[in-house]
Amino acid sequence: MKTDNPSTSRAWTANWHTHTARCKHASGTVADYCAAAAAYGLTDLGISDHTPFPDARWQHVRMAISELPAYRAEIEAARLCFPGLRLWASLECEFRAELGSFYREVLLHEHRMDYLVGAVHWFPFRGSWSGLDEASVHNDPKALAAYVAYLIDCMRSKLFLFMAHPDAFGGFYERWDAEAAAASRDILDAARDLGVPLEINAFGLRKPRIDTPQGTRWRYPWEPFWQLAGERGTPAVVNSDAHQPEDIAGEVDTALAWATRYGVRLVELHPGAKR
Repeated sequence: MKTDNPSTSRAWTANWHTHTARCKHASGTVADYCAAAAAYGLTDLGISDHTPFPDARWQHVRMAISELPAYRAEIEAARLCFPGLRLWASLECEFRAELGSFYREVLLHEHRMDYLVGAVHWFPFRGSWSGLDEASVHNDPKALAAYVAYLIDCMRSKLFLFMAHPDAFGGFYERWDAEAAAASRDILDAARDLGVPLEINAFGLRKPRIDTPQGTRWRYPWEPFWQLAGERGTPAVVNSDAHQPEDIAGEVDTALAWATRYGVRLVELHPGAKR
């Protein structure tokens, strides 16, 4: 369930996108992030490591499927240690349509995840899965169209509470041109019509900028994307996407300032799972 937040200047009190050492490219335990969140004054913290898959694909950036019980138990133990913090169990997921029962029956039911986060790090293109940093997709309008179609399919699945870093295509498509603007409008309008919030991801603001023919910028978030989001009334959330405890609120103020500047409609998230 999502409800409109009428003010983009409210205090930031919930981070729904957090990674631990289990994802192999972050550091810290669940308890470490809880301590950082409590010290900052957050009321809600979602732990959202990358989901493992039954076929062990993309294993270099995610836990093994055998680790899911321990992951869930670690979150439950932290709930007992931090009773003043609402702690939520989640996974960040690439969408594979043939695995609908895996998301619903294994992740949400068997392992009792409170919600799932949708994200695109790989997408179907020319008969295989292409990563966002692969040379084969660089500045290719057809790759951009494939990314957009896949991201919209993710949202149509109704599996995900929100979509993480939807403008990450800015990493492989360098120019803000008619193609990029049209792709953005398609994503933003689909999110608005489907009621799926999009994420202004502050992790991108903590990464090195990239050089493009139009100048130096962040890969994501991409400012013109969020300017269009404000114009089109697309719902959005701001998350830190923390990969180390000290970044629990890293560059969130900048992301919130963008939301205010462009009139982005921020919403509050209320995962529907019962505990």
